[in-house]
Amino acid sequence: MAKLTKIKFDDYMPLRDVIFNTLRDAIVSGELKPGERLMEVSLAEKMGVSRTPVREAVRKLEMEGLVKMTPRKGTHVAELSVKDIIDVLEIRAALDKLATKLAAEKIGKDELRRLENIHKQYISSLKKENLAAAIRKDVEFHEAIYNASGNNKLVGVAGNLREQIYRFRVIYMKDFSNAEDVLKEHEQILKSIEEGNCEEAGRLAEEHIIHQQRSIIERM
Repeated sequence: MAKLTKIKFDDYMPLRDVIFNTLRDAIVSGELKPGERLMEVSLAEKMGVSRTPVREAVRKLEMEGLVKMTPRKGTHVAELSVKDIIDVLEIRAALDKLATKLAAEKIGKDELRRLENIHKQYISSLKKENLAAAIRKDVEFHEAIYNASGNNKLVGVAGNLREQIYRFRVIYMKDFSNAEDVLKEHEQILKSIEEGNCEEAGRLAEEHIIHQQRSIIERM
């Protein structure tokens, strides 16, 4: 089992939610690996809590599709199948295409400046060979585009896929072999948004996700 440590209590968040966030982060980051068994007693001991909030957190993780509970076999981190990847990233490709197209049309000066800054921070992360930071900036880059789309419903729909997408992103960027590809594709997307080229921006965003899908499937 992954090296989970005692959690830090949050005065403003129920304990079960703190545990849920801790376990979810461990799963999406790959610390808890697909197929790994989750035992309530062991998890509770490692995090320094009782079994009840752990049980509640695990049930919530199951509802999000991150955990699978099987009678007589116990609870395991949900496996990732090729079909899972295709299903989720097909949706994400369509959403990113729309969000980026809208962003190219509607983005304001402050939003554009933020997007450019995130892109520079991504480059800085690569130079420092900080993979975790690069992944965070990749996430922020796309979130900034969604926010610039001006469509709150679109932002919400994409948010429902956030955890599953993050798991795929970790696989895609688990080393630096794809980081330069991401950089080049981000640069092209950013340029199209800066120029207000809606159709080109949408097309590039869609291709960006399709490229990730192919690479992830090859890795698996």
